[in-house]
Amino acid sequence: MDLWQLHIFISVVENKSFSKASKAINLSQPTVSSHIKDLENYFQCRLLDRLGKKTEPTQAGQILFDYAKQMLTLKDRAESTLFDFLGKTKGKLIIGGSTIPSGYIIPKIIGPFSKKFPDISIQLAAGDTMQIARDIIEGKIEVGIVGAAINDPLIHQEKLIADQMKLIVPFDHPWAKTQEISFSQLADENIIDREKGSGTWQSILNSMRNAGFDPDNLKTCVTMGNTTSVIQGILNGVGISILSTIAVQDDLEKGRLKTLSVAGLSLDRYFYLILPQKRAQSPICKKFIKFTKSCFIL
Repeated sequence: MDLWQLHIFISVVENKSFSKASKAINLSQPTVSSHIKDLENYFQCRLLDRLGKKTEPTQAGQILFDYAKQMLTLKDRAESTLFDFLGKTKGKLIIGGSTIPSGYIIPKIIGPFSKKFPDISIQLAAGDTMQIARDIIEGKIEVGIVGAAINDPLIHQEKLIADQMKLIVPFDHPWAKTQEISFSQLADENIIDREKGSGTWQSILNSMRNAGFDPDNLKTCVTMGNTTSVIQGILNGVGISILSTIAVQDDLEKGRLKTLSVAGLSLDRYFYLILPQKRAQSPICKKFIKFTKSCFIL
């Protein structure tokens, strides 16, 4: 068993296909199959189940996959630390972002960061806040930016960016020319909410409870899995919702959407930089954190 074989194995699991994995890592499919067979011979067990066109790890394969990810992450960190010791800024960094940070904030950081450190390879992993936190704890990613505070002793978090959320309605909605509505008015409208792991939606619910409003009174007509879907839902008359103004800036400027306040409800929040509490950061990660903090002054 070697690290290259583990790299191939990880690709097959993540792509759920031998053929897709072979394209992703530029190897022929027979070569990929041969390496997987060598791994299965080494452990003397089946690691992957071929279920028609889909490939899934067996229980043994899932165990190997989890450790293989950690081993390759450790390899990347060892390389970057040694390069840093030798005065070179080179290596790989995996960054995690919840919906809005991964779509609207982190890409704006990566651009100038990559120009300053062109030999650093960056991978951006997107997910909801809780998924990014789990990946941080498990060592799959080194640093993340998320939209809600996390109450977990294994996570270190710092306020990074102030954000303003508003009630968002389409331009032709009866409230479009209104500056503010009451919570009782809001409760009469169809509301598009987000999935349970959404940092944005959790922040909204917390704000309502802190203001003495019961979010159970809202008429949540549909749940959507990402901000883009919510925006499209609003534009197409599915309902209205509360969103970060960062996410709808383009639609606001073009006049397609309008923002309102809800009387007595403070929707200001922060995006947080999160790190593992007990795991040391690689030199590359430290450079990214320092660069990121320099971009945003609270």
